[in-house]
Amino acid sequence: MPIRLLPPEVAGKIAAGEVVERPASVVKELIENSVDAGATDIRVEIREGGRRLIRVADNGCGIPADEAALAFARHATSKLTTVADLDRITTLGFRGEALSSIAAVSRVTLLTRPRGQAMGHYLRVEGGQITHQEGRGCPAGTVISVEHLFHNVPARLKFLRQPQTETGHIHDVVTHYALAFPAIRFHLMADDRLAFQSTGNGNRYDVLIAILGLEVAEQMLALEEPEEPPAGLAVSGFIGLPSLHRASRNYISFFVNRRWVQDRSLSHAVVEAYHTLLPVGRQPVAVLFVDLDPAEVDVNVHPTKREVKFRDGQKVFAAVQRAVRRTLVEQIPVPAMAQAARTWPAFGASTAAPSGWERHEALVAAGQATMSWYQADEKPQPVGPVRLPLLRVVGQVGQTYIVAEGPQGLYLIDQHAAHERVLYEQMLAAHKQQAVPSQALLEPLLLDLDPLLAGVLAEHLDLLNRVGFAIEPFGGTGYLLRAVPAILAPAGAGLPAAVVDILEMVRQGDDPLAAQAEERLIAAVCKRAAVKAGQTLSPEEMQRLVRQLEQCESPRTCPHGRPTVLHFSVEQIEKEFGRR
Repeated sequence: MPIRLLPPEVAGKIAAGEVVERPASVVKELIENSVDAGATDIRVEIREGGRRLIRVADNGCGIPADEAALAFARHATSKLTTVADLDRITTLGFRGEALSSIAAVSRVTLLTRPRGQAMGHYLRVEGGQITHQEGRGCPAGTVISVEHLFHNVPARLKFLRQPQTETGHIHDVVTHYALAFPAIRFHLMADDRLAFQSTGNGNRYDVLIAILGLEVAEQMLALEEPEEPPAGLAVSGFIGLPSLHRASRNYISFFVNRRWVQDRSLSHAVVEAYHTLLPVGRQPVAVLFVDLDPAEVDVNVHPTKREVKFRDGQKVFAAVQRAVRRTLVEQIPVPAMAQAARTWPAFGASTAAPSGWERHEALVAAGQATMSWYQADEKPQPVGPVRLPLLRVVGQVGQTYIVAEGPQGLYLIDQHAAHERVLYEQMLAAHKQQAVPSQALLEPLLLDLDPLLAGVLAEHLDLLNRVGFAIEPFGGTGYLLRAVPAILAPAGAGLPAAVVDILEMVRQGDDPLAAQAEERLIAAVCKRAAVKAGQTLSPEEMQRLVRQLEQCESPRTCPHGRPTVLHFSVEQIEKEFGRR
């Protein structure tokens, strides 16, 4: 095919695809423009998760009438003029692509007035083309309305999630900028409901309380200033106590010169600072601000400006790690004992406090009257192409791996992955029979979720209730938890955290086909319920787990694809010992 220039409308949509990923991307770009305009009050209004309407209003400097149309041209900006300006970017925006990209995939109206002008200016853009403009009276500042996002890009529109989920992503953007700029008042209205507001009093801790709630914010420590900070580099913010942890690193937020960024290296620095202080597989909560000379960081490395590149990355990594570790060492208190949640006792359970494994076994046994949860016949079935041979347990290594002997050599079994596979196949079979055992709570628990996870829960509420949960809306982002799958009941006081972890695991996964959604959710429940690495098991418990694994249809991997068993043949062992 011949080489030719793309039509402007096609090029515009391609460029828009790099900048505008979802409604939250639009909110991010418009908020950045408002901040750069010197606004002290930013109001965001959305409808249907931003798909129907996104409106951002500010009291910033406004746009002169003779420049309003130019603002929608590609690469038109007031924030830099020469190549040298790219070396010291001090504004959030600088490329001049946001408004043109947004206008290419939506219908946009602009109403703006600088304080020095008596009359404001109104402008309407559809499909990247200005269709109408006129003078209008309005307050000083700028109001931009974006309607019917992706109406002319059906391929992108069908990839948007449910409105609750998109609302959660928008809430995430607004709250992060409220943290970065505590002296600005932020308001977020979602479908005529106030979803978030900050005071704009300049106190970052007050914003933290508004986002996380007082109970969680009280578990956050302010970073201690070092006696000799690195020259030209400052690290500040808040980190969670070791008792406050999550299932993923999504709760570690970084701001570089008050720009919200994603950086795996810095996240790793925080995790390393918590070394030996967190349970296995858990991640810390942190909100950190890195301030340095703009010449030492390149922000022009990603279309969405979410990634940056440091001139001296090792220096920044070390500064973050030391700041977090110093604060933890100096401030962490002795952990207090958590109050146990009250649940209905398991059928046939004694009044003495059983071990975690015993409670699990008792609760599972409770469902045997209505379904075959565990295999009634413990005798090994014939070994098929994917089944395991009959194994004899020898012991446990590192409180994580079960050592077993089989007819073909030595087997190392990951106890968590193995138990996850066992629970997954049993729960999946029970679900297909619509007989998943559920454990009612004596008193319902209130789940006060952040909007992003509340959106995930709303999107998967029916699925959750079909796999043993009983959850119902309780207004806003609150939900009442009335029952859980029996395998989760031993979590006791940790049930709210268990539900949050499950939602987080579901959120991290890719969009599945509808038929796969329930399997993914069941896998998340089983991952949270399975015995953990570092848990001591008795010989009987290990042998029981190995027997159950032998009966699985796919015993060699956990539901997430990680191996459950490593096999060392007799030939391999003899070769290592020089016998062959």
